[in-house]
Amino acid sequence: MSTDPSLRPRRSVLYMPGANERALEKAKAIPADSLILDLEDAVAPNAKADARDRVCAAAASGDYGHREVAIRANSRDTEWHDDDVTAIAAAGPAAIVVPKVDEIADVHAVEAALEKAGAPDHTAIWAMVETPFAMLHAEEIAASSDRLTVLVMGTNDLAKELRAQHVPGRQPLLTGLGLCLLAARATGKVILDGVYNDIKNADGFLAECIQGHQMGFDGKTLIHPSQVEPCNDVFAPTSEAVAGAQEIIDAFEEAEREGRGVVTVNGRMIENLHVDEARRTLAQADAIESLRTET
Repeated sequence: MSTDPSLRPRRSVLYMPGANERALEKAKAIPADSLILDLEDAVAPNAKADARDRVCAAAASGDYGHREVAIRANSRDTEWHDDDVTAIAAAGPAAIVVPKVDEIADVHAVEAALEKAGAPDHTAIWAMVETPFAMLHAEEIAASSDRLTVLVMGTNDLAKELRAQHVPGRQPLLTGLGLCLLAARATGKVILDGVYNDIKNADGFLAECIQGHQMGFDGKTLIHPSQVEPCNDVFAPTSEAVAGAQEIIDAFEEAEREGRGVVTVNGRMIENLHVDEARRTLAQADAIESLRTET
């Protein structure tokens, strides 16, 4: 697999409730690229401490195979946050998911707490951006730390803050989504689309996956195992895309050998940027295939 961290497949990123031991066990067989073991919304206040112990033990177990395991802590304004960060640092998952990141200070506070608690270097920060303020400061947030590697869209909270309706096509949210995409690409970070709430609406979910993929998201956060496989399919290069990418690279390399300055494939003029896109497509396909062989 490529050493480029942005090519690590994160097509499907599934939230799993930290208070549910059965769900944590079931996650070992779900074909999601990444898991977020949740200590926040999915856990009642009187179950927070037990869930924290359970989730951290699960993350440290090594039992999830190729799946990247992150833990979502409670937000900084709660009584559980400090203990969450300390325990997550000790467990050493792939990442800590931090809700309600609004500004640079939020990132720096979590980073300092992780380092004080002895978190390993590989435990990244995934920042959830969920408010209008965060949308307007997304580039600053994304650039605030090398440990911050992923932006996670909190579209439910964003819709609430905007007083917007959840509608097909997500028109009320597109400005915020676009600002965060620009911030992620400008700073070299991965960005994940928000969740789709209507579990039974398969067609609506598929349409939103396609929209997110077309916009440029690296993958999508999910709330139910039934969403994993269709999400994986949408965010993976198709066989036609892989074949087309290889054709572009072959034609470009042949033109270079022959000293030709103009390259066309199926009537389309090919430039260096198209070759770069083609190479990325092949690298994505190779990375996904590597995960399959590890399963």
